[in-house]
Amino acid sequence: MIDSEGNQLGVVPLEEAREKARVDGLDLVEVGPNADPPVVRILDWGKLRYEREKKARESRRKTHTIEVKEVKFRPSIDTHDFERKSERVRRFLSKGKKVKVTIFFRYRQLRRPELGREILDNVIDNVADVGTVETRGDLDGRRMVMVLQPIPPEERVAQASDRAAG
Repeated sequence: MIDSEGNQLGVVPLEEAREKARVDGLDLVEVGPNADPPVVRILDWGKLRYEREKKARESRRKTHTIEVKEVKFRPSIDTHDFERKSERVRRFLSKGKKVKVTIFFRYRQLRRPELGREILDNVIDNVADVGTVETRGDLDGRRMVMVLQPIPPEERVAQASDRAAG
């Protein structure tokens, strides 16, 4: 048994441990259930639980999840549709989201994967100032996938000033 100050009291009968916790106005908490004999500690259970929850909330707050958006293209896309979709990719990247660009092939289109590569190249050219290629895949079954990641705003400003100076 460990008392509220952290001193080890040795092996104590359960009733005596409960009485000591009741006198101190605290709780008897089992901290080492697998030990022989089990280890118990006298402490304020509500305070311990609150501190654990507070630590868990703090760690959740510090984590940053990056959302991945998907934009789908076809090899035979019209120029206006391509411009609209690439503008959507640009908007997602400027908001700090990753974008998964997927090209779906159907039937005889599978014989012309260079059409898909051409579309991916055009997307890269259109969003080069706000995003970079993270992964670029080849034809996988009936789809071709590329993931774009956003360029941080600080780096975008630096790139823009470099272009203006050069």
